[in-house]
Amino acid sequence: MGDFVNLETDGGIGTIRLNRPPVNALNDQVTAELAEAAGAASVAEVRAVVIYGGEKVFAGGADIAVMAEAGTAEMELRSARLQEAMGLIAGLAKPVVAAITGYALGGGLELALAADFRVAGERARVGQPEILLGIIPGAGGTQRLPRLVGPARAKDIVFSGRMVGAAEALRIGLVDQVVPDAEVYQAAVDLVKRYADGPALALRAAKQAIDVGFSVDLATGLEIERVHLATLFGTEDQRAGMRSFLENGPGHATFTGR
Repeated sequence: MGDFVNLETDGGIGTIRLNRPPVNALNDQVTAELAEAAGAASVAEVRAVVIYGGEKVFAGGADIAVMAEAGTAEMELRSARLQEAMGLIAGLAKPVVAAITGYALGGGLELALAADFRVAGERARVGQPEILLGIIPGAGGTQRLPRLVGPARAKDIVFSGRMVGAAEALRIGLVDQVVPDAEVYQAAVDLVKRYADGPALALRAAKQAIDVGFSVDLATGLEIERVHLATLFGTEDQRAGMRSFLENGPGHATFTGR
């Protein structure tokens, strides 16, 4: 698909693979290719997505050599494109997991934050070191991070620019699983594999209801939930799921994603 980002599919699981040695720095081309990969992963044949940077590193953040001489107008455009790419990842209407090896720093962590789940290797290190450069995160670090770990913990991570080890990241809810480094990718695949044969439309509705509802008041969120639920009663999967439950009990339905 691209020079640095590709989408590989296997058994309904799409892997968005970053490959820009040595640290998968997020320059303009990587940003554009991430957006393209998100678009390619949006097709119905892809039922779940893994974001993976390889065995050594997830993503080391923005390309500082490119950013160092940028001015305000240039960074407004660049950060807008980066936020757009992260938004396309976050907006994928299917389960998404980030498989974190090595470092996920700056824009790399922000990419992981755009996923629904995060699996990290035991030696992984994550963080938002932008403050050490005299700037702040610009692709979700000040917004998605506090929604995940709470404002006080997010402020500590952002204000200090420190690296957070895998064990601490698990303890504060920044990652969902910690596994041996060599098992990160397979653990991420296993995490979303359970959803690959699930009711795709219901999974999409559940994700949208949670994500959108989280940023609105309770009454609005409940209305969003109600509308999504009612809409699902027009799907083949709803009929198949309930028919299977009545005939065979829970957990035996075959879903088609329609």
